[in-house]
Amino acid sequence: MRTRITELLGIEYPMIMGGMAWAGTAKLAAAVSEAGAFGVIGSGHLDPDGLREEIKRARRFTDKPIGVNILLLSPFADGLVRVAIEERVSAITFGAGNPAKYIPELKEHGIKVIPVVASESLAKLVERAGADAVIAEGMESGGHIGEVTTIVLVNKVVKSVKIPVIAAGGIADGAGMAAVFALGAEGVQMGTRFVATEEAEVHPEFKRKITKASIRDTMVTGAKLGHPARVLKTPFAKKIVELEAKSFEEAERALLGSLRRAVTEGDTSSGSFMAGQSAGLISDIKPVKEVIKDILEEFKNVVEKMCENTGRWFK
Repeated sequence: MRTRITELLGIEYPMIMGGMAWAGTAKLAAAVSEAGAFGVIGSGHLDPDGLREEIKRARRFTDKPIGVNILLLSPFADGLVRVAIEERVSAITFGAGNPAKYIPELKEHGIKVIPVVASESLAKLVERAGADAVIAEGMESGGHIGEVTTIVLVNKVVKSVKIPVIAAGGIADGAGMAAVFALGAEGVQMGTRFVATEEAEVHPEFKRKITKASIRDTMVTGAKLGHPARVLKTPFAKKIVELEAKSFEEAERALLGSLRRAVTEGDTSSGSFMAGQSAGLISDIKPVKEVIKDILEEFKNVVEKMCENTGRWFK
């Protein structure tokens, strides 16, 4: 399958892994890349030394292209970028801001720059700064979110920039992939779907919660704190929303380390299980390679069915 994204990243299939702190480990990223898509190591919880070790560990599993996700709000952002350059990753996906100041040096080293955007204005801004592509991530996604749905955001961003657009948010199967490709996307980013795989190094309870969730089993915490995040509904998530209305300080203290507790310990009493609404579309845990194969097969079938129906629709 060829799109500008497969050509840009040197991969077989236009799918990339979301940059997930704690869950986006070297092993999972390597499995995604080995399967022909693009694996991304999440550095949100790492310092530069930690990121370097994860990149090296990923390369013990695969020699395929590997990327890194860097949150611009990280106090280690400068150092993380430096490590990514020194370790010669293929691409960096940037979240939570405009990475313009890093782009010239990254391009000098042949590293592709792919920012995550939640508006067409930011998409145009990073395009002017030299970004190679953008990830238009809708509010259906897990973790920190914007305010616009994936369908509307992707539709607008595709019409606003000339660089290729990767769609994200609520995508976990071939039908979802076909929908955003119909809008002009040339790739998809998935996070929640890859968490529910055999290679994901997350607690079994996290995977179980994803596969048992319905499409209504997520909620947004942190909205009143200025950093909204979509998580699976749990008593802890509901408690955070209640705390936000009473005391920002208490809510912030309760959230500290909550993602780590969910990912590594499966802690349902004090853990934030970040996941997108696509959790309601996931019912099983499979190897990454099978997940990608199934998505591609469904994508192909959906597109072929639409082409067949075109003759009837426009008679």
